[in-house]
Amino acid sequence: MNIFVDSKMGDDMRRRELYRGSIFVRFPVPAALRLCRLAQELIEEAFPGVDPLRVHENLTAESCAGVLAALKPKFIHHPRAKQYIQELLAEAGCDLEATFFDVPRLRTAYPGDYLKSGIAYAFHPHRDTWYSAPFSQINWWMPVYELNSENCMALHPHYFDRAVRNGSGGYNYQKWNEESRFNAAKHVHTDTRVQPHAEEPLDLDPQIRFVCEVGGAFMFSAAQLHSTVPNTSNVIRYSIDFRTVHLDDLLSETGSPNLDSACTGSTIGDYLRGSDFSHLPETVIARYRDRAGAVELVS
Repeated sequence: MNIFVDSKMGDDMRRRELYRGSIFVRFPVPAALRLCRLAQELIEEAFPGVDPLRVHENLTAESCAGVLAALKPKFIHHPRAKQYIQELLAEAGCDLEATFFDVPRLRTAYPGDYLKSGIAYAFHPHRDTWYSAPFSQINWWMPVYELNSENCMALHPHYFDRAVRNGSGGYNYQKWNEESRFNAAKHVHTDTRVQPHAEEPLDLDPQIRFVCEVGGAFMFSAAQLHSTVPNTSNVIRYSIDFRTVHLDDLLSETGSPNLDSACTGSTIGDYLRGSDFSHLPETVIARYRDRAGAVELVS
C-alpha cells in the first residue's frame, strides 16, 4: 500500500492506484474550503448560541437528533454543495464529463455515548462495498472543523487484500432506502436497523488515522475497511464525505477486487455527472442495480 501526499498524479493513474489499495491525501483547495464553510454556516445556524463543538454539553441527545434530522438533509440538498463538489473535482483534475459523484453527506461523531445511533451512527468496521457500492467507487473524506486523532476516522488497510466473513448477503440498497434510511432520527440510544457487520473477530491494528486540516481530504477505495474512531476527545467531530465513479471504469468493470461482498442492489442510481448533474445512463444503472453479489466466503 502506498500513501500519496498532495500528489499531482493524473486522474486515470490515481484511480488505478486507489483500486490497488493506495491512499491519497490532499491539501486544502479553495472549493473544499468553500464546502466546509457552507457546512459551518448551516451547523451554526442550526445550533444558535451554542458552541457547535460542544452541543453535547447543552442539549439532550433527543433534542440534538431532532436538529440533525433537519440539518443534514439541508446540507445534502443545498445547491451550493453540488456546485462546490463540481469545482473541487475540477481542481483535482477529474474529467467532469466522465466523473460522477453522489451528494455530500455531513457526518457527526459525538464524545462518549452521547449520540452514536441513527442520524449520528458511529460506523463499525466495514467496507462500503458491503453496502452495495460499485467496486470502482472512490471515497473522499474531509473535516469541517479542526480535527484530532481522538475523533477522526480510521482505515484498516491490512484488510484490503484479506476477506472478512460478513453479513452483506442480507443487504439490499433499494430495500434499505425504502425501509430504513428515512427513520434514522428515531434511533437515538440504540440502532435496530439491519446493516452488514463483520461476522468474525477483527484485528483493527495497525490502523491509519489521517488528521487533515479543514478542507484537506483523503481518498480511498470503497473496498478499504474503515471505521468511526471512538470519540474520546471532548469535542464533536463534523466531517463531509462524498463518493465518485468514472464512467469508463463502470463500462469496463475496472475497480478494486471483490473479496467478500455479497450484497444486492446498487447505489449506482445516486451518482450525478460532474458537468451537468445528470444521472448515469439507464443502461449502466440497470447493469449494476440488477446484479447480485457473487462472492461466498468459505470456512
